[in-house]
Amino acid sequence: MISNKMMKQNIAIVLFSSLALSACAKSSNNTQQIQTPTTNQNLSSEQQKKLQQLLDKTKKNLVEIKGGTFMMGDFGEQKSPDKLPYDSKADSKPLHKVTLDNYALSATKATYADFDVYTEVTGQEKIGKFDELSIQDRIPNSAAGVNWQQARNYCQWLGKQLNLKIDLPTEAQWEYAARNRGQYTLYPTDNGKIDIGRNVWSFEQRQKQQNKLNAFRNIPELLKFPATPLGLYDMITDNYEWMLDWYDPQYYSKSPEKNPQGPTNGTLKVVRSSTPSEGQTLQMFGGFTFSRHAIHPVEDPKAAKDELTKKHHLDLNQNNSVRCAVNY
Repeated sequence: MISNKMMKQNIAIVLFSSLALSACAKSSNNTQQIQTPTTNQNLSSEQQKKLQQLLDKTKKNLVEIKGGTFMMGDFGEQKSPDKLPYDSKADSKPLHKVTLDNYALSATKATYADFDVYTEVTGQEKIGKFDELSIQDRIPNSAAGVNWQQARNYCQWLGKQLNLKIDLPTEAQWEYAARNRGQYTLYPTDNGKIDIGRNVWSFEQRQKQQNKLNAFRNIPELLKFPATPLGLYDMITDNYEWMLDWYDPQYYSKSPEKNPQGPTNGTLKVVRSSTPSEGQTLQMFGGFTFSRHAIHPVEDPKAAKDELTKKHHLDLNQNNSVRCAVNY
């Protein structure tokens, strides 16, 4: 049972994080730090066991990625058969040189089970919604839905536990890894292609999943399909992944070559990957290794005011997740 004092502390943390994110829209996020939640000192033996299992899993799942130089962005004009862009959006252009240091990425996105351990040992409320509809979608091995600050807090907390420099990945790090260290790879799958039903979900598989789980939407269940050649799972679908970077549609024209961190300010954050989709949708609407998306770091203000959202207590971050990065 959570005490009234703890509940007030948690509410204060949430309010502070939201205010800080609003302030960050006018200043540099990459330099401003929000206090990372700390692990309680008086954990039970069972809590200590769960914490150690999470830390062991985190270390085991780290995929070492050797840095290097690559051409970041839509490479269609250079590599496609008709020499035309693959992406209809302009924000994935121009193609530009990027050089990255060595780093590591988690092989998987963080799950609700992972976040439940984290929030328990740090004395926070569980993430997500717990009304009658949303609770059915909260599958332990599915990608956890979180806002940007919750995602970053989680990564930085893991870093403190493991004495590593863990944070959100930059979109340059994500794309370099998705493209197998900067190769001209179109889709972040095991073979760079979409093989419906084998390396991405088919429409029929999604329907069976919904029926099995008694769910009203596609659930981002992880580890159902093969990893990329580097050993990274679910890079193409089953929830967006928060990036460190602020979003600027023209950023590629002015990005520095060495370890780009994104713009110093903004109002939206970059996410990569895609929502829980199936192969037919991915082929029609993107899913490329270089596809960029931008989302409000807390929740979309317009969607939050929608009557349907309020009536059904919809979680506007249920499709936004996190895969942590280690910087060396």
